[in-house]
Amino acid sequence: MTTRQKILKAFYPVLTWVSSLTGKNIAAPATVKAPVSFYNLKAYKTDGTAADFSLLKGKKILIVNTASDCGYTAQLAELEELQQKYPQQLTVLAFPSNDFKEQEKGTDAEIAAFCQKNYNTSFQIMKKGVVLKISNQQEVYQWLTDSTNNGWNNKPPAWNFCKYIIDENGNLTHYFGSGEKPTGNNIISALNIKD
Repeated sequence: MTTRQKILKAFYPVLTWVSSLTGKNIAAPATVKAPVSFYNLKAYKTDGTAADFSLLKGKKILIVNTASDCGYTAQLAELEELQQKYPQQLTVLAFPSNDFKEQEKGTDAEIAAFCQKNYNTSFQIMKKGVVLKISNQQEVYQWLTDSTNNGWNNKPPAWNFCKYIIDENGNLTHYFGSGEKPTGNNIISALNIKD
């Protein structure tokens, strides 16, 4: 971990508190069903193997656009905590991106190594790519940010560590801003996982 990353990690609680005051969270209307199936989308893990989302049917999915050199990077520990607490009911998917102020400069191998070494991550990390609505946007983010695909949401990530929740049937149910703690009450409530 670089000195900058250590400083950002120490500053994380203050950053989260400040952003929680201004963050925007959105929930889907109650009866929305995705016109395009999430389970048919394609993405690749950092090792180059294809992710088979159809294997996630029946589980909640928490998708997060991550970066190794961001004030919110400490959320990787909380994402891992969720993955460990609910391994049968939840899958966390990290999508590293360099879309915001060059905060993810590493290669896929470097990103995976950083997450493992510093946060002991076991959740799935996808290949680094574009999450914003620009050319080369990853297919999963095309789905997450286009209401004609997901049924209601057009909001792209506003910064690193924005969160999208998908229910057991492949429907997008929530969008949370960067400042929303993965283990905070709002996300736990939205996940609605029965122990």
